[in-house]
Amino acid sequence: MKREYHKWYSPNLQKDMELLVFGHTGTRVLFFPCRNGRFYDYENWRVIESVRDKIEAGIFQFFCVDSVDEEGLYNTYIPPHERILRHIQYENYIIEEVLPFTRTMNSHISMISAGCSLGAFHAVNIAMKYPQYFSKVLGMSGRYDLTWSVGFFRDLFDGYRDENIYFNSPSQFLVNLNEERILNELKRLDIILVIGKEDAFLENNYYFSYILSSKGINHQFYLWDEEAHKAHYWRKMLPLYI
Repeated sequence: MKREYHKWYSPNLQKDMELLVFGHTGTRVLFFPCRNGRFYDYENWRVIESVRDKIEAGIFQFFCVDSVDEEGLYNTYIPPHERILRHIQYENYIIEEVLPFTRTMNSHISMISAGCSLGAFHAVNIAMKYPQYFSKVLGMSGRYDLTWSVGFFRDLFDGYRDENIYFNSPSQFLVNLNEERILNELKRLDIILVIGKEDAFLENNYYFSYILSSKGINHQFYLWDEEAHKAHYWRKMLPLYI
């Protein structure tokens, strides 16, 4: 399996950013790490290994990106409005730097946005906002509204709300989305949500699924036994749903 390490200075984030690429051709997969995760986690957890056969066969090429969650969404040392601004800078890095980079390596027309846990939020959020860049989105064990407080998972903005938070909360902004052009783009996507029956985010997944259905956006919803919020579950999920 072909593996490449890449690093460059990001103008959007004003820092060096790293990523790993697995494979040589096929549908491009933008793979977001878990909460405060790193670009090498899915390799270390053997999640990438679970789809080795598909990568070696040239069906998929994975781009495992890094995160800045500790500087933004999970940085309690800065005010909430700065947390979401750092997230937006990260999103700009993905759209303006990573996506063009993937196209220089692989001209395949299709791209999948995927992730686990907070990575599922990143994957779904960016696909809902920029559906024109994607053909499919896969969210495993995700929360699609970071203002929800449930169990050990707090409201990441401590009760603070603004327009930036709203437009980065898919289960909020989709409720009021009525622009036909964007809805048609979203309806074109192959959307898959996977969640465990005992996962703290289960209710949010049900609600997000309801919102998608209310907008006529077809999607697939898979419920797993137990919490299913660990790497050994994601190793089983990825080959099934990617």
